[in-house]
Amino acid sequence: KCRTGPLDIVFVIDSSRSVRPFEFETMRRFMMDIISNLDVGPNATRVGVIQYSSQVQNIFSLKTFFTRADMERAINSIIPLAQGTMTGLAIQYAMNVAFSTQEGARPPHKRVPRIAIVVTDGRPQDRVAEVATQARNAGIEIYAVGIQRADMNSLRAMASPPLEEHVFLVESFELIQQFAKQFQDKLCGVDMCVEREHGCQHSCISTPGSFYCECNPGYRLNVDGKTCSPIDACADGRHGCQHHCVSVRGSYLCRCRPGYYLSHNKRSCTLIDYCSFGNHSCQHECVSIPNGHYCRCRSGFTLQPDSKSCRATDLCNGVDHGCEFKCVSTEGSYHCVCPEGQQLQADGKTCSKCGAGHVDLVMVIDGSKSVRPQNFELVKQFVNRIVDLLEVSPHGTRVGLVQYSSRVRTEFPLNKYHSADEIKKAVMDVEYMEKGTMTGLALKHMVEHSFSELEGARPLSHNIPRIGLVFTDGRSQDDISEWARRAKESGIVMFAVGVGKAVEEELRAIASEPVEQHFSYSADFTTMTHLVENFSLNICPEEGKGETEIRSPCECEALVQFQTNTVAILQSLTEKNILWARSLAQMTARLEDLEKQIANKK
Repeated sequence: KCRTGPLDIVFVIDSSRSVRPFEFETMRRFMMDIISNLDVGPNATRVGVIQYSSQVQNIFSLKTFFTRADMERAINSIIPLAQGTMTGLAIQYAMNVAFSTQEGARPPHKRVPRIAIVVTDGRPQDRVAEVATQARNAGIEIYAVGIQRADMNSLRAMASPPLEEHVFLVESFELIQQFAKQFQDKLCGVDMCVEREHGCQHSCISTPGSFYCECNPGYRLNVDGKTCSPIDACADGRHGCQHHCVSVRGSYLCRCRPGYYLSHNKRSCTLIDYCSFGNHSCQHECVSIPNGHYCRCRSGFTLQPDSKSCRATDLCNGVDHGCEFKCVSTEGSYHCVCPEGQQLQADGKTCSKCGAGHVDLVMVIDGSKSVRPQNFELVKQFVNRIVDLLEVSPHGTRVGLVQYSSRVRTEFPLNKYHSADEIKKAVMDVEYMEKGTMTGLALKHMVEHSFSELEGARPLSHNIPRIGLVFTDGRSQDDISEWARRAKESGIVMFAVGVGKAVEEELRAIASEPVEQHFSYSADFTTMTHLVENFSLNICPEEGKGETEIRSPCECEALVQFQTNTVAILQSLTEKNILWARSLAQMTARLEDLEKQIANKK
């Protein structure tokens, strides 16, 4: 093995179109033969590989691999570039990049030899003499290996002197492996640190044919080139200073970082407690830090812009509360509430769904180019939030989806899916149309097709409410008035949702009466999820119960239920009146007692 000391070796391999595949395989074996006999490692020999044709490609740098197995895997994975032959460009890259300390080359003061092995089969298409001279002047030893068609003058122009030791011309690719042994002998010699009495006090570093001494950190090499002296009294690391050691006339003293003071032992440092000065004015807590302090609020409170006072945190805006309908913030906490007529579920977040009434719901969403792809994904999430409110089943609530732009497309009809999960997955798979805004055409399609029995709408005789929800972000490019009127005349309860540049006049024309309960608007797509709350009451009608007969409120059972509810309300009012009367009596007694005390004092 090559154990003469550390080397930084970079192979510069020609992969131009003139190098045939089997010839390039021989180059691979040449590199691996040399690497197999090197003592590779982070503190021994480091190896890098670049290939070039009309451009330069870094295969791996000097800092990438430190085992032969890793290097061989990387070499076997090289794909030739198969272009021109820009050898000068490759040497320039090796000098400026491959042999930089950023890419793993040892710093110049370490005096680790830098060796470039250039292997080429042809004449360079650029100038190599000038850049090769610059590389040699930068301390890079260049070996030029030419194969078959290589130009000897170019090889001599790039190689280091003496040329007889640095220029090699191999007649065929078959001979290059035999040459690897001869070439390795040039790189490997006697380990001078082992073979000779070096006399280094700390470390001996071997180089080809010689060696040099190095000192441990904190020491400097004396003029004799062998012995070492401490740079200062802090260099040996035994001073015990917690923060900083300062050398002073052969001795040292300890210093602390700003914001700390030196303790009595003159070594450790203690943080200055700026909060103890009594001038921080923090409403809740003062926290001392180096060079000052800052105020901190207790859990459930937020620091105000004055950086001193605190206010109870609105957790509904600051956390992912997960409330399905509405979040109500309290001091340091929050709780979820549901709309009137729905109950909060056991998880404390979701509300009972539209189980009391069944509907046929068709949602018509705007897919015009003004919506934009990222906002269209938010629209689909909005649709699925509404689906979460519903009890979807073939005999319960049915849902259909229509998308429109310059044309109209049924994404799925009312009778396509029979569960909320199926619908939500289908919604997320909808592809954005991205064209015009023909809202009137979409309304026409909804009336004529979406609510037809052929597409799954139940007959009007079944008393199933038909609900249409139209979502748009801008002005329609066609007239909407006629088909908005026909939709409502046909018994469809219409909801209108507008975002961004949606026109309020058009939204009101689409919405059913009372209009205020059937249209909503949000200025931004990212904040439109709150609109779901506006529909949670109106989209779940109590009266729609499939084919169930609607009973008269005058029947016996209805009267009994009415009487029971009325008695409960009256009883509650009576209890409140009794409490109020007691409180009034207590207050009257106290007033009489005070009057007696005043009279006695007189």
